[in-house]
Amino acid sequence: MRSNESFASAIRLRGMKLTRQRQLILEVLESSRGHPDAEMVYAKAKERDPRIGFATVYRTLALLKQLGLAEEHNLGEGHGHFEAVDKTKPHFHFTCLKCGKVVEFVSPQILRTTQSLCEKKGLLVTDIHLHFSGYCRHCRPAGSECAEKP
Repeated sequence: MRSNESFASAIRLRGMKLTRQRQLILEVLESSRGHPDAEMVYAKAKERDPRIGFATVYRTLALLKQLGLAEEHNLGEGHGHFEAVDKTKPHFHFTCLKCGKVVEFVSPQILRTTQSLCEKKGLLVTDIHLHFSGYCRHCRPAGSECAEKP
């Protein structure tokens, strides 16, 4: 696991220890499908290590975010959801306002637009957070259009 190596070296550079529990939390996050919240990460970690505490999970998630190995997303529920960062596959999120379904998608157009903006304005974008919300095909009101027309 490449991020485990990154985690180990980043932890050591900070003079901290790479504990078994920290490794476990990263593994749980990387193996999760979807976007678990801290309680879900805690529940999965607790299955593998009954002695792990919620505070340890919460602090480790904060550390993973700080090190750039995890992202926290607000997906419309009033609390954060986490996912392991994969810099090779930038993606975006859509959350249905009715059922809460989260759809991940890749958009080369958004990446091209970002690159163009960077070139025109002399910017260096280090991170993109783009989140759409609305209604999925099952929850969308009958007769409504996909998006507003300009």
